[in-house]
Formats: sequence, structure tokens, C-alpha cells
Amino acid sequence: MSKIQTAYSDEQTGGSLLRVFDQSVDPTELQWHRDEEARTVVATSDTDWLIQLDDRLPQSLNHDVFIPKGEWHRVIKGTGSLKVKITKHS
Repeated sequence: MSKIQTAYSDEQTGGSLLRVFDQSVDPTELQWHRDEEARTVVATSDTDWLIQLDDRLPQSLNHDVFIPKGEWHRVIKGTGSLKVKITKHS
């Protein structure tokens, strides 16, 4: 039985989630998706990885990005690994 690979790993820290995307992730794994709660996402250090929300141009993760509940979005691979802080909003 093979182990299922995911595009990222998560670590809970207080009220936030730290999500790490390894530099070896296949860009095809970074698919458009929606989440069941609103959230704010920001890279923990400068990066050239991007985030794209539905019907918008890709934008930097080097500043807070608010993603409304149910909004289609995806991460676009840059160089190196990506570590983001995710704060979920009820």
C-alpha cells in the first residue's frame, strides 16, 4: 500500500496554522479550490510564490491576503519552499 502524498504539511500554532509547501512539489498539485471558512494568508518570509483568487491577477504572498469563504483560489509555485501563516475566520 502506497502512502498518499500531499502538496503541503500543516503545523498548528496557537490560533494559526503554519502550512509548508516543499520546493519539490509538482505545480500540478497546486489546484484551484475553495475553503469552508474565510481566512487570511501571509508568507512568513519574502517569497516569489503567488496566490490567485477567482477572476483576479496573481498577487504576492508577502503581505496579508484575505480569502473570503467559498472563494476559488490557488497557489502558484515560485522558487524554494513556501511557508505561510493561515488565520481562519469564523
